[in-house]
Amino acid sequence: MSEVTSAIPHAAGRRVVLRRAVLTCTAGPEAGRTWEFEQDVIRIGALASGDVVLSDPTVSRRHAEIVRTREGILLRDLGSTNGTFCGPMRIREVFLGPDTRFRVGRTEFVFTPRDEVVDVQPSAEHHFEGLVGDSLAMREVFSVLDRVAPTDLTVLIAGETGTGKELASRAIHRRSRRAAGPFVVFDCGAVPENLVESELFGHRRGAFTGAVDSRPGVFEQAHGGTIFLDEVGELPLELQPKLLRVLEQREVRRLGDTRTRSVDVRVVAATNVRLREAVEQGRFREDLYYRLAVVEVVLPPLRQRLEDLPSLARHLLARAEHNPGVTRISPEVMAILQSYHWPGNVREFANVIERALPFCEGDTITLDALPESLQGAGRAAPPPGAPPPAAPGVGNLPFKDAKDRIIEAFERQYLRDLLARFDGNVSRAARAADMDRKSITRLMKKHGITRPT
Repeated sequence: MSEVTSAIPHAAGRRVVLRRAVLTCTAGPEAGRTWEFEQDVIRIGALASGDVVLSDPTVSRRHAEIVRTREGILLRDLGSTNGTFCGPMRIREVFLGPDTRFRVGRTEFVFTPRDEVVDVQPSAEHHFEGLVGDSLAMREVFSVLDRVAPTDLTVLIAGETGTGKELASRAIHRRSRRAAGPFVVFDCGAVPENLVESELFGHRRGAFTGAVDSRPGVFEQAHGGTIFLDEVGELPLELQPKLLRVLEQREVRRLGDTRTRSVDVRVVAATNVRLREAVEQGRFREDLYYRLAVVEVVLPPLRQRLEDLPSLARHLLARAEHNPGVTRISPEVMAILQSYHWPGNVREFANVIERALPFCEGDTITLDALPESLQGAGRAAPPPGAPPPAAPGVGNLPFKDAKDRIIEAFERQYLRDLLARFDGNVSRAARAADMDRKSITRLMKKHGITRPT
């Protein structure tokens, strides 16, 4: 069992604490064996799918478990026949300290924590799988990802939309021991609320109207590999205890079924909302947050690492499928790109580069190839909360006409930034703007906007 305590909000948090735990069997048929664990839950019993499998006939199939909680490491009896003991006392639950001795049936163990403190130094590399960056912020992220990827630790990746959270999760999977297993993505905010439970955990035939066949959920599909729970902050509150149970027990029960199925998965989750605030507001369970945030990595927004734009551009140009031979960006264009606020982050930047390619003559992206919203040195998007840029010449117009022109300029720029932020997904853009989807589409039609620019 191990835990990495790290919240890496780019240039902060330079220490990673690895808390490992070792179980040593001192009496019983398995005497002399040692187990070292990384996962959050250790299942002890005679069941072959457990983590510590014992041949002691006095041990129940599901005898006990060791669980890492926010308060400490908890030994819990699971209703065993012959009990779990610390010293002479039969216990239901007890916190384990260094070198704690306990007994299940007639088998005795010593629990030993083995902590390791690692200084996080910026990586010497300027990429980590699909992630690219020269900045200190990104190289510190690369260092943390490199350290935790080979483990089975649960990781929470936080960051604004478009910062590369899915890329980071795929990088973790590719650098893990599970790389040959499946990588399954589940977007908690993209599935209708009434289908989320079925999609996550599966369902039995006849469990609900339309369930004509039994089918596994994404946890079963990810067995032996990694599951990526995108936008986990959007998970309905009533389903959060069920997700917590799966994370703790590594078992799922399909909707309408009575049977549980063991799943062997590594969990990586992502969020673009501040989950700590959601916990304080009662919109997200605190115990689920701490189960997901065993390792928490924050990807910085692009506006805070503008020095990465040249390397990002080279990376995007090299991998573009329909690149007619463009290899450079003119200094004038790079200056404009580095003055823009990038509300859609790396995803928006990639869209700008890709859309510029068909309009390039020669090997260089020039000003004429940029979207209209980026052309001209003074057209950078304002930071959040800043007033919209005034439309030119409004001082010569009647008040009402000047006001209408400014409002139209604001609506047009807001829609472009909003849609770029969500990669053109109107439904998600409407939710983020707290607007009706029809209102968004009406404004898009009004301003002739068909896709993010």
